[in-house]
Amino acid sequence: MFLSMEDRDNMNARERFLRTLRFQEVDRVFLLPQWLWGETVQRWHKEGMPEDVHINEFFGFDRYEVVPINMGVIPLFEEKILEEDSEYKTYITSYGAKIRERRDNPELSMPEWLEYPIKDRKDWEEYKKRLNPDSPMRYPEWWEDYKKSVKGRTYPLGINAGSFFGWQRNWMGLEKFSCTLYDDPGLVHDMCDYTADFAIKVIKRAVEEIELDFALIWEDMAMKNGPLISPKLFREFMMPNYKKVTDFLRAHGIDIILVDSDGNNDELIPLWLEVGVNGLYPLEVAADTDAVALRKKYGKDLLLIGNIDKRELAKGKREIEKEVKEKVPYLLSQGGYIPFVDHSVPPDVSFENFTYYLEMIKKIGSA
Repeated sequence: MFLSMEDRDNMNARERFLRTLRFQEVDRVFLLPQWLWGETVQRWHKEGMPEDVHINEFFGFDRYEVVPINMGVIPLFEEKILEEDSEYKTYITSYGAKIRERRDNPELSMPEWLEYPIKDRKDWEEYKKRLNPDSPMRYPEWWEDYKKSVKGRTYPLGINAGSFFGWQRNWMGLEKFSCTLYDDPGLVHDMCDYTADFAIKVIKRAVEEIELDFALIWEDMAMKNGPLISPKLFREFMMPNYKKVTDFLRAHGIDIILVDSDGNNDELIPLWLEVGVNGLYPLEVAADTDAVALRKKYGKDLLLIGNIDKRELAKGKREIEKEVKEKVPYLLSQGGYIPFVDHSVPPDVSFENFTYYLEMIKKIGSA
């Protein structure tokens, strides 16, 4: 959905982002800054990417920002090393979890989660004290100056709007949280209700004082074969709280509400749409997520970001071309889609391959 050449007149990033996700014509594709592993960047430096550049500027990504509000625990837990040897380190994280991770390169391996900060209602009541929505540290110290700096901006600005499964899962661990849904549903209701109210109280000032363009909700609540929670339980515990938050956002003019969830979310998409969430990313291909099929099924009801298979980028130019050409031209022609690799680009993707992929996106996205 591109404007004719004569109608293209220096559209800014904010206009390009909003028009794209409102299914309107644009001058070119919106280039969303890509997530990258630190190891990937180190590799690319060895392969010729300059070390003294801003990566987003170097690749030509559009500017895209989120209001710098602290939605985490305040104060943080004291980090404590409990045990370490030449291979592993066991410690308490700043979020209160006990984990064991490799010392040589923790980014390339998953840590072993040994203990979570919330095991029962007593732990929750203590943890909740660190989720005080009125803490002065939630907002930048120079908030008034920040507001002035974003007034009249030319780039999209959004806000993090909480989590109704992901946070709770991280606080209790997946197994414990899943069992608690049945063993103590009242506790889960309290956690989900509290976090919805917490999110609204924290973001209220920003939403009322800044004209924002979008909202993000983080979940990561699915695996390769489907969601980590049944639609029935999602409807009972999460949906009322989603509705609280999305109603609040939409009442303040924010009509682009995106959820970040890896894995296969097919069973949850209708429920998200029902409660006012209208976008999904990063659309993980390894979990059989198909953006083309989703566009054909949901039409303009669902905004899509991602679905470029990171595994194909690690292969050759032929595979990259096939991956891009089978998806991107169609999705861009329909609107409501932003190309994006389906998670952080891993270090098996070469600098040459990523550059080739991005140049393809730019070429197709300006036709």
